[in-house]
Amino acid sequence: MNKINKIALIVITLSFIGLKSFSQDGETIVVNDFETWTKAGLKLKLDKKWSFGLEQQLRLDSNSTEVEAYFTEFNAQYKTEMGLVFGGGFRFIRENDNEGKRQGYENHIRFNFDLGYKHSIKRLKLRYRVRFQTKNELGKSKDEGDYANNHLRLKLGGEYNIKKWKFDPKISVELFHHMEEGEENGLDKFRATIGTSYDLKKYGDLGLFYRLERELNPTYINYPKISYIVGLSYIYTIKLN
Repeated sequence: MNKINKIALIVITLSFIGLKSFSQDGETIVVNDFETWTKAGLKLKLDKKWSFGLEQQLRLDSNSTEVEAYFTEFNAQYKTEMGLVFGGGFRFIRENDNEGKRQGYENHIRFNFDLGYKHSIKRLKLRYRVRFQTKNELGKSKDEGDYANNHLRLKLGGEYNIKKWKFDPKISVELFHHMEEGEENGLDKFRATIGTSYDLKKYGDLGLFYRLERELNPTYINYPKISYIVGLSYIYTIKLN
């Protein structure tokens, strides 16, 4: 079995695990949703090691009929010659809260810190990433119930270069570990993604993906949510060197 088949097998196996529903008390009802994520961004590459990005994203849920959130993100990345990748990002989020007594758009900020490693095996590129992220709502204190929403994320990804083909497949799987004061902590989300991108040369890159996202430890364990997500992105890159 070659490397690309092994990665595909991992994605299929973990997707099956993610879709398997269970409940400690009574019947489990799976909540399904179809979401649409779009992204447009600008990337600045100073050299082979340093790069910076600015992105604007929009996410729709409720079968892509309502705005879940939109946000602006700034990120930076440093690559070493040994394949290690250090990164970080800041995100200002406008999140649509349509549940409970207090509804409307809320302002949130999120920081993330990344450590990654990438290498190639012939035509297969493999990437590993550990991310710590912390998120807070602006204008709300701890006395009002706003504690830092922290996650540790583990991601494995692969891309296979096909001869004479411009749409190389990309596959990834990711686990989220939730850490927040006053909440039930542990693994709370699983994500599996398959996609591709097209190089428009001097006009940027277009990306397309399909993603499955599954709650593993939701607040109401009898109502886990599974999201089927289609994403589209456009990134324009400026190379200074």
